[in-house]
Amino acid sequence: MAKKINENISEILKNHKTIAVVGLSDRAFRPSHGVAKMMLAEGYRVIPVNPNCQTILGERCYPSLRDVPEQIDLVNVFRRPVFVDEIVEQAIETGAKALWLQLGVVNPAAAQKALDAGLDVVMDRCWSIEYQRYMLNVF
Repeated sequence: MAKKINENISEILKNHKTIAVVGLSDRAFRPSHGVAKMMLAEGYRVIPVNPNCQTILGERCYPSLRDVPEQIDLVNVFRRPVFVDEIVEQAIETGAKALWLQLGVVNPAAAQKALDAGLDVVMDRCWSIEYQRYMLNVF
């Protein structure tokens, strides 16, 4: 049976502990910053991917997924949909296991390409909200 978008959210949250956050901002008021801070607080390994920063939240920043020197479980994307095709290419190339496109990041063709390559895919969902729903039973 083929994988579907948003099918394995709870498994992704439970099993994918090393997360590359593409588009992570060093500005504390940005959603990416708050979500990544929560990931760190909940014990996840966060790898910032932003070519304009050296470090974010105390973690070394990388210009692209290709530059990350360790295995990535989940690629969490805070970029506009127009950039997602290239991010998916890099996620596949680097052996990531899952792709998470944040709220408002909708690119069905790129999501399907990731699914076809064997990645689990979440699209147009907030990691923080889903974490609270599935892991903390807040909602």
